[in-house]
Amino acid sequence: MARYGAEHKQETRRRIIETAGRRFKRDGIYGSGIATLMKDAGLTNGAFYAHFESKEDLVATAVADQLREQRERFNAQPLTGGIEQFVRGYLSAAHRDNPDRGCPSAALLDEIGRGTDATRQAYTDGLLAIIDDIAARLAPEDPQSARGKTLSLFAMMVGPLQLSRAIADRELADEILQHGTQNALAILGAEH
Repeated sequence: MARYGAEHKQETRRRIIETAGRRFKRDGIYGSGIATLMKDAGLTNGAFYAHFESKEDLVATAVADQLREQRERFNAQPLTGGIEQFVRGYLSAAHRDNPDRGCPSAALLDEIGRGTDATRQAYTDGLLAIIDDIAARLAPEDPQSARGKTLSLFAMMVGPLQLSRAIADRELADEILQHGTQNALAILGAEH
């Protein structure tokens, strides 16, 4: 007889994924070992392998989960002004200063690029879902026509956020975010 039911196992798996996603974005994918990740989740190391085959399995799962959450946050924004609100929130000091609660792209892009095929595929699938949702708002009659513009917009937002996080001069870091916002909104044709 099993000690815990399927529901408990799912809750435990969810806790590991969420905790790992935040830790990865804060310290990097390779900045924490399984022991640290499991301690964060309040579990023992041995419990890890009941849920994941390897750390890379967890990484791919956590990346997909973080992008799913980001997509849900975007889709929860109002249709009118939602994209401008998304840009302004993305390129904000609050997002810059809290990478563990923010975008996995800005926090992990370099590591994802060097990750396994499964991690890169999870990232690709999750990112394209977000891109397609944004494109559908930009061009509801023909979302595919806005996909390239949306990819460019997203890339133009990730770069300034990453640069702003790396700059020691807080005033310059804020200026980078401000200019990034202006440039992104210009691409959208929004007033700013």
